[in-house]
Amino acid sequence: MNKLFSLVLTFTISSTSLAQLELKGVMGINFLSTPSLNDYLDQSFSNSSGQSTSISSAVNFAVEAGYFFSPEFLLSLEGAYQIYSYNSTSDQGTFEFNWNSFMPSILAYYVLGGEGYNFKFGGGAGLRFSMVQQKIYGPKYDYSSTGVGFLLRAEGNTLLSGNLYANIGVDVNYDINGKPEKSNGSKIIYSKHEIVDLNSFSLGVRLGIAYYFGRND
Repeated sequence: MNKLFSLVLTFTISSTSLAQLELKGVMGINFLSTPSLNDYLDQSFSNSSGQSTSISSAVNFAVEAGYFFSPEFLLSLEGAYQIYSYNSTSDQGTFEFNWNSFMPSILAYYVLGGEGYNFKFGGGAGLRFSMVQQKIYGPKYDYSSTGVGFLLRAEGNTLLSGNLYANIGVDVNYDINGKPEKSNGSKIIYSKHEIVDLNSFSLGVRLGIAYYFGRND
């Protein structure tokens, strides 16, 4: 038993010493399609001075930490934060809809690498936590919802200096964000007596930097 324990411990320490870690910070923009939310905003608050809602955009910030189990396989954990806002004005005043999302995900990548660069292709899934605040001509109302999301990603890293790389990526996201509700359980209902959901499909582009620790033997 002691020999087996020593063998496992030696293998673990050896693997860790040879492993490579990736730490990445990015920002980007997602182009969203949110049919239910679009219908609600268009029918209830859109006017000639309001922004279009057919395809809208949201700013995204993310940090990601990954572990190379081999030169070709990377498993990572990402924490992303997305910010979306809509506003319109009328004789009654200003309407504001602010939607912030915290989107943690687990991702797996296939990696193709060379001297000073690599390409990664992968995908993953995670929980989606939405926080919504509406300001309807004065009063403010807070809502929240929890859901799940799925994403596909392709990205490339190119060496800047040392272990620092420039990162560019493209995402495809499908998020089942659910129906936001107040603390008392009431939801957002509009003229068709339909309940608003925040489900979305999006395409995104990202830019950032990545730093590598360890060796990739």
